[in-house]
Amino acid sequence: MSNDLCTPEGARRLKQRIEAYWADRGYDINIELVDAGFMPAMRSARTDVRSNMVNGMPRRQSAANDSTPDRRTANDRMQELRSA
Repeated sequence: MSNDLCTPEGARRLKQRIEAYWADRGYDINIELVDAGFMPAMRSARTDVRSNMVNGMPRRQSAANDSTPDRRTANDRMQELRSA
């Protein structure tokens, strides 16, 4: 198993780990893999992992009819921590 997270397989593993991490904490995130092609500086092709997170914190992204109270945004959690 390679530790290179820029390969398609490594990027897939990283995507799964990030999704699982935030799902365990009650957040919905969207991650996509983007084939960046050959990069001369790296002398290889790479796969980028992109998400809808802002400054490393997830934003809530749910269906309009989702009224699940246990789903919260990163801002909700930050407010909880500040008021505690």
